Amino acid sequence: MIKRALRVSPFVLLVLIAALLLQSGCDGKKGPSEFVGFPQSFADLAEKVKPAVVNISTSTTVRVPGSPFRQFFGPDEGPFGDFFKHFFGDQPDREMKQQSLGSGFIVDKDGFIITNNHVVEGADEIKVKLADGREFRARVVGRDKKTDLALIKISSLFKSLPTLTLGDSNAMRTGDWVLAIGNPFGLEHTVTQGIISATGRAIGSGPYDNFLQTDAPINPGNSGGPLVNLKGEVIGINTAIIASGQGIGFAIPSNMAKSVISQLREKGKVTRGWIGVSIQNLTPDLAQAMGLKGSKGALVSDVAPGGPAASAGMRRGDVITSFDGRDVKDATDLPLMVAETPVGKTVAVKILREGRELDLKITIAEMETERLASRMSAPEGGLGMAVDDLKPEWQKEFNLKERTGAVVTDVSPGSPADDAGIKMGDLIREVNRNRIRDGKDYREYMGRTKGGDPILLLLRRGGQTFYVSIKIS
Repeated sequence: MIKRALRVSPFVLLVLIAALLLQSGCDGKKGPSEFVGFPQSFADLAEKVKPAVVNISTSTTVRVPGSPFRQFFGPDEGPFGDFFKHFFGDQPDREMKQQSLGSGFIVDKDGFIITNNHVVEGADEIKVKLADGREFRARVVGRDKKTDLALIKISSLFKSLPTLTLGDSNAMRTGDWVLAIGNPFGLEHTVTQGIISATGRAIGSGPYDNFLQTDAPINPGNSGGPLVNLKGEVIGINTAIIASGQGIGFAIPSNMAKSVISQLREKGKVTRGWIGVSIQNLTPDLAQAMGLKGSKGALVSDVAPGGPAASAGMRRGDVITSFDGRDVKDATDLPLMVAETPVGKTVAVKILREGRELDLKITIAEMETERLASRMSAPEGGLGMAVDDLKPEWQKEFNLKERTGAVVTDVSPGSPADDAGIKMGDLIREVNRNRIRDGKDYREYMGRTKGGDPILLLLRRGGQTFYVSIKIS
């Protein structure tokens, strides 16, 4: 009996040691901000955060073709239009309400709520439901497509509203604990737990990619909800998933959101800096071909005539290595740095030109919508292509006979558009079976698409019309 007890005692001892370590790492009397080791429970943190997380439901009016054949052939129903009308009658288009769900969180007692742009864009009506069951109608204060952020507001008159604080996303490290809270698939106030898997992720969603990656489960309906640290601070806004992956979600860093939300609140829009260059990554092959020792920096592929960079003496082929005292590691760094710089500020820029380091002074100008639509613009959006109105110059350059549609003016190599076979000069006739008359129509219907949804484009090239399906995260 004594020998058997002695053989068991080391195992019992290990169990006791493990229990003591867990208890020392998380004392039940301590708050969430004082967790040191593996938390025994996230219940206190969830209880603290959930009241300020809201369910957002929107209603959008969409036009549905009355005749099913109009979906394929357009308003005139193609060459068999008279035949179809004879047997099926002339059925007019009709309108219907499209419902969608998302998440958000209250950031102050005045009723301001942060969410994703794609949650509320194009909505005719926005309803907000709190965890305690109260419901409000909301209005859009401002939206920013480039970062997929939006600020909406509910009336807080004579009502007490719980709030959350935006924390420091730069302080987050790979491996830190986080909670994601939202309404996945309409299941209100769901809490999921995970860690920060990576920081500074670029996923091809636009020029300002800089996401936090997390393995905390994020699903449709979580968009716009908070990603919080163990202090209950919002360090990210959940925004994107990879449909084919598990444990891979992305959130907009809170430090990026602070500047955007502040401008949306003050003036309803975001003003960004612009220097007038097109850039690309400096690959090892390009660096070798250009006689450069390293491959760090952003390679200037074009310079806008009369722009700030051109006025400062920048040329095509220069490599930008430093901007306003900060190192530029690659082409994803520079757009964020420039966009966040106040308009009118003169900054020091270091470049490499034919192996020599030069110093330039560039005065930041304001980015304008027209510039983004011009050929100097980098390919926009998650598709990786630039689209413009069907102007006479494009008709001449690409030998286009049509008078309506939106023309593809640029395609990024390796982008979803490139992988789908889209080429410069392709004419976009439809987006998700909605007729496209110009670039405005294209941007309107693309703005209604959501991450993870397939996008159906009807293209015309060389007298042939065909469909292309693209799916972005």
